[in-house]
Amino acid sequence: MKQLIRRLSRVADSTQYSLLRSESQRRRSKKEKPKSWVPEGHVPVYVGQEMERFVVTAELLNHPVFVALLKRSAQEYGYEQQGVLRIPCHVLVFERIMESLRLGVAESRDLHDLF
Repeated sequence: MKQLIRRLSRVADSTQYSLLRSESQRRRSKKEKPKSWVPEGHVPVYVGQEMERFVVTAELLNHPVFVALLKRSAQEYGYEQQGVLRIPCHVLVFERIMESLRLGVAESRDLHDLF
């Protein structure tokens, strides 16, 4: 997991983008980009049984709450999973966690209680 975090943290600075962009929120521009398009400095993750796609900033991968989500993913799916990065968490809980991280209003231990 450390190797994955190091590799993804080398991605360019992405401060001009929000921390969380759902697939539906991304399609605001007149020109539609391909579904697989990801802005520089971001990582796509698929959340919950619904496999809803979110694009999160790579900087979040080092946050303790997100590291806990990644550990949970490794326990559920293993390190050898092929394809996309899946997070075993309900979509609404994931959205709430990401919004709290974006606003910076909640402490890590409070967010751990959500999942």
